Amino acid sequence: MTGKIVNIAGYRFVDLPDRDLLTSPLQSVCLDLGLKGTILLSGEGINFFLAGLQSNVDAFVAYLERDERFANIPLKRSYTDYQPFNRMNVRKKNEIISVGIDHIRPHEQTGEEIEPQAFKAMLDAGQPVHVLDTRNDYELRVGTFDNAIDLDIRTFRAFPKAIESLPESMKDEPIVMFCTGGIRCEKASAIMMEAGFTNVKQLRGGVLGYFEQVGGDHWNGDCFVFDQRVAVNPSLEETEIVVCFACREPLSAEEQASKDYVIGDSCPYCIGRTNVTPISGQ
Repeated sequence: MTGKIVNIAGYRFVDLPDRDLLTSPLQSVCLDLGLKGTILLSGEGINFFLAGLQSNVDAFVAYLERDERFANIPLKRSYTDYQPFNRMNVRKKNEIISVGIDHIRPHEQTGEEIEPQAFKAMLDAGQPVHVLDTRNDYELRVGTFDNAIDLDIRTFRAFPKAIESLPESMKDEPIVMFCTGGIRCEKASAIMMEAGFTNVKQLRGGVLGYFEQVGGDHWNGDCFVFDQRVAVNPSLEETEIVVCFACREPLSAEEQASKDYVIGDSCPYCIGRTNVTPISGQ
């Protein structure tokens, strides 16, 4: 373990009819503890990314677990020498993972989880399985599993439409889907089940959980993360990848050496574009 700042990420799909009443207390607790990051609250659950000193992070988790709905939320932990977030925000949202389908209820039904070790064993044995990447196109450029299906989506909102192009034969064939930490593919599995896919599993803990449990076997590249680290390798260490300040596209060392990369102005992905829209966090 290196670094004195503890970074945690966690989520849970759970019915929160009292969402509005939770906002101010959570904001106050985090400010009192000196934590920075973001907590998203919606009627469908909670999603948070926070960083601070170990004792203060522990105190936040203890406070959160006073509410039985948030007990034992699986946490992703990493460590940095700096605070990766600029401020503390608690935000109310319609969905903690935006897709624009109101009737999907992940807390009621999702695809079965598959543990990282079991998924690796499937890949080691060459078992027939469709590996489906539910992440955005710029994340896939940074790294993905061998032979993963690329849906070529810019945001997760495009996921429901994108799966319409999958072959009809896949609907009864084994599919393992994954995302960064598990939250998107949990919701994606519910969407796929509603669309008629009958053999859908989600990788427990996402890519980061896979790295943590089994390392980088069957993975190519790094994993994009939505904080100032930009990307981590299978050892969960920060890598040399940066983002373009103009369009927020991730850039490899080779792309950073391009004549089109001017810090704060342009990169190979946005050079010459008149309308540059930064990528979003979903």
